[in-house]
This record gives sequence, C-alpha cells and structure tokens, in this order.
Amino acid sequence: MTVSGQHAKMCCSLPTVENRCLGSLIECGSSGVCIPPSQWCDGVSHCPSGEDETRCVRLFGPDFILEVYSPVSKSWYPVCQDDWNDDYGKIACKDMGYNTYYYSRGVATEVSFKSYMKLNTSAGNIDLYKKLYSSDSCASGNVVSLRCIECGLSTKSMNIMNRIVGGSGATPGQWPWQVSLHVHGIHVCGGSIITRQWIVTAAHCVEGRFSDPYSWRVYAGILNQNEMLLRNGYRVQQIISHPDYDTDSKDNDVALMKLETPLSFTDTVRPVCLPNPGMMFQPNQQCWISGWGAEYQGGKTSNNLNYVTVPLIERSRCNSVYIYNGMILPTMICAGYLGGGIDSCQGDSGGPLVTNKNSVWWLVGDTSWGTGCASPNRPGVYGNMTVFTDWIYKNMQAYNSNFNHNLI
Repeated sequence: MTVSGQHAKMCCSLPTVENRCLGSLIECGSSGVCIPPSQWCDGVSHCPSGEDETRCVRLFGPDFILEVYSPVSKSWYPVCQDDWNDDYGKIACKDMGYNTYYYSRGVATEVSFKSYMKLNTSAGNIDLYKKLYSSDSCASGNVVSLRCIECGLSTKSMNIMNRIVGGSGATPGQWPWQVSLHVHGIHVCGGSIITRQWIVTAAHCVEGRFSDPYSWRVYAGILNQNEMLLRNGYRVQQIISHPDYDTDSKDNDVALMKLETPLSFTDTVRPVCLPNPGMMFQPNQQCWISGWGAEYQGGKTSNNLNYVTVPLIERSRCNSVYIYNGMILPTMICAGYLGGGIDSCQGDSGGPLVTNKNSVWWLVGDTSWGTGCASPNRPGVYGNMTVFTDWIYKNMQAYNSNFNHNLI
C-alpha cells in the first residue's frame, strides 16, 4: 500500500451523489422533508412521522454506555439499568439504525453521574422515550451498556510485521471488515463493513461517474483480487455521500453504501465497530491500515490484501509548515511515519484505519488522501470517523426505516 502528487488514494480513473437535502439539513426518513439539525430531539415533532424525536439516543465511550438526549436541558444522560430489558434495547438499537441486537447489560460507572434517565414502568405500552424521565438517583448504581451488533472481532491475533507500502500479506479472518469495491471488474477503492447491509468508504471514491450504485460490486471475505473476478460480488442499492464533502480540500470525505442483499457474517466476514462519542484516540496510538493499494508510488494495485501498522500523528504537528501546512481539517486525522517508507497508496482509498482498544477493533478513519506514497513528512490522511458517526447513524436509521426487518 504506498502515493506521489497530492491526490486521493483511489485507483483507476473510471456521477456526484445527489443529496435530497441541501447543506447540513437532515431528511426526515424518505419523505423529502428537510429540517436543520437544531430541530432534532428538541421535544417538538417536525418530521411527518416524528423521526426527529425518536433518534435521540447514542452510545458513549468504549463501554457502549446508552445515553438519551433531553431536549429540555439540551444534555445527554445515561440510562439507569433499573427495570431495563432486552425489548427496550432492541428499540434503542433500531432508533440508531441497526436491524440487529446483541445485548444489554448493566455496568458500574467509573464516573458518578448527577442525573440519569429512568424507566417509568407504570407508563403502559407507550413509546420508549415517553417512558423515560430524568432522575437524580439510580437504585442499582449501574447504567445500561448496549451492543447492537457483535463488531470489532478479528479471528486472528496480531503478529505485527512491517507491502500496503512496506506492509505484510493478510491472512483469512485477520481484517474481516475489509471489502474491495469494484467497478466493471476493476478494484477501485476499499471499504469497511459496519452492518450486514452498510459499508463505509470515502466520498471521493463515489464522485462523478462513480456515483451510480449499480456500477459497483462489493467483495467481502476474499483476500485475492484474481479470485474476486470469479465471483459475483454484492450489488449496491444506494450510495450516500456526505452532503458537506468538498472535492478540493477533501473535507468530510466519507460515504455510505447500502447493499441490495445483506452479508452473511462468518469468520472472515464481520463488522468493525464505529467509534462512540467520547472516545479519544491519542497521538502515537498504534493503528492498522489494510488494502489492495499499490506497493510503491505509481505502481499497480496489489493482487493480495496487505496491511501495516501506523501511529496516529497529532493534528497540530501534521498541520505544521514542513508537513501539511494547515490543510488538516477537524474532519481529518493523520497517521504514518514522518520518515516515510510505510503508507497507504493508490487503491487503498476508502479502506479502514483501525485500532484495538478494550479488546475491540474500532474504525478510526477511512483512507482519504496524501502527497505521494510513503514520502518523508507526507503521512497518510484519513477521514476522522469520530466526527462522522452521528451522520452515519442518522442515515442508516432513515434508510432502514423504509424496510421492515426482523431484529436478529
């Protein structure tokens, strides 16, 4: 995996996705009604079906603490475990855009909360959020930890070797969330599995003539490009590019692909975890990049999946005059070695930058751009996934609500 000239790290030159809502406006389901973010969870239904008042839930920190938004105090509060059960967990997961449910359990909090959201069990069979009320006490002392999907598991323990540029060949099940995205039988970009039907990639991968979902095929669980040519791949039903993506600066370089048919999860096909709000990734934290990108600047894409470890670089350092001179925006994150020699390269675009924390693999970023491949003082630049999770959940929820799936 290694790139020269400042450009995005997609392979092969082969229309822009139209967003029905302009700017940062959010669409209510698929109704075509657009409202500003400030009207979400404000206690007043602005959407025809009230979607703006049901999506007021998030998972916080590495322990997946369930939090609910209170429009009254304009704050997020953890949910007390008292009287909580799996049925409520399934509703909360659905409201975050998941059609799956893994588990709920109570966890003791490291920090003491001043307020909680508690269930009023005598409220009868009404909407989950109408049953919740703010309370200063929580009898169990535990808050709800909610997992909607079993994500971030690799079947292989890491043996850290240093071709991506300067990387190693992957083994089956090592990076089970990695997918190869093809147009007309050619690998163009990478992507990451986040649910059975949703793939995260880079917005620059799906620009212009690449914006037609029907021209794409997604290959999961296969390490070898030659083998993919013998398979059909998964068809793409929808492409959603970030509405504020900027072609020139690569600001907000993230996009979602919805598959026509769901993936079957196996030892070699699994989702990665999206980072929750409140998760901080530190400078020098070890991360891994993987992909079928070129193994040297100007080279052709690799037949086999490669990977390498790269440390995160502090934004202020990456923005210094001798590196990227102010080009690294808050939606971006730098990773790599200032000495060069190891990097992502053409064909790696959209693929994962992951790290392991609390024995879970988290998607820190998606491969975005860089100047050259593995050049000194030109580390790789990645979309900053912590900034994008809210946008991802809102889109998954909006587009999943068009279909009736059973919770798994």
